[in-house]
Amino acid sequence: MKKTALTLLLLLGLVAPLLAEDSLLPLTVAVLDFQTSGEKLDKKGSEVALLLGTHLSTAPNVLLVERQEIEKILSEQEIGLGGAVTPESAAKVGALTGAKVLITGRLFESGNQLYLVAKIMSTETGRVYGEMTTLPNVAGMDKAATELSGKIDGVIAKHADALVAKSEDPAKRIERLKKIVSGKKIPTVMVQVTERHLSHAVIDPAVQTEIELTLQQLGFEVITEKDATKKAEVIISGEAFSELGMRRGNLVSCRSRIEIHLTQADNGKLLLSDRQTDVAVDLAENIAAKKALENGARKLIDRFISKLVVQK
Repeated sequence: MKKTALTLLLLLGLVAPLLAEDSLLPLTVAVLDFQTSGEKLDKKGSEVALLLGTHLSTAPNVLLVERQEIEKILSEQEIGLGGAVTPESAAKVGALTGAKVLITGRLFESGNQLYLVAKIMSTETGRVYGEMTTLPNVAGMDKAATELSGKIDGVIAKHADALVAKSEDPAKRIERLKKIVSGKKIPTVMVQVTERHLSHAVIDPAVQTEIELTLQQLGFEVITEKDATKKAEVIISGEAFSELGMRRGNLVSCRSRIEIHLTQADNGKLLLSDRQTDVAVDLAENIAAKKALENGARKLIDRFISKLVVQK
């Protein structure tokens, strides 16, 4: 009896930390360049962002989006953000980078003091929190960034529920989408999305499966390539991949990117092109990768479903 109890306690000792960590999953954060004013502070905005990112990369509540990835995406989209981020632009950057939270702000001088003000903005709920620190001159930038990063991490830990949108119940989501297609002409559809995880081959592609399952639940007839007796009216094609993001303790984060095209089968007319980047965290790399792909697929479905149906 004592041996059994001891074994149980040991198992609980091993599992409890995993459960505790899993219930406090870190949030994906992107740090953008800070705005500055005056020649004295010119180009210091990117230095602030770099320092904050360096300090936040070790924070327990944060999974940082790589700076090179952010710069590439902002350049591709020609999004000039700095400290003037709006909820709308934050949501767009969040969709493109997979970040749940954006960090940006302003470095400015008032009197004989420099002020470093940060905005912690949710890309999903629009909630914004602020933190500030002061420094006597630019030589104290690293110390100020260290202090500010600690405050930012505290805000993320305290207000995680407000920074992330509540997960929608699957049944309610299907009912919401059904209202969009109700009374409309529903075409036959074929889904062809190739998928890979960068470290190994993919089993049971998550994106194609998620799209096919959702469309079937909404009443669409989904035709497979093996069915030669029927012809699809709309082809949903594209590519998707996932890759390891980072490891933090027992947790693994994976990122995904999906690109899709909706095309009329009879004339090749392009109905829609879209893309989505997402992030997921789990105890296992494969599951995190699948979650990231599924999350991205659901967001794409929400956006393209209205393009699939027409008025009768």
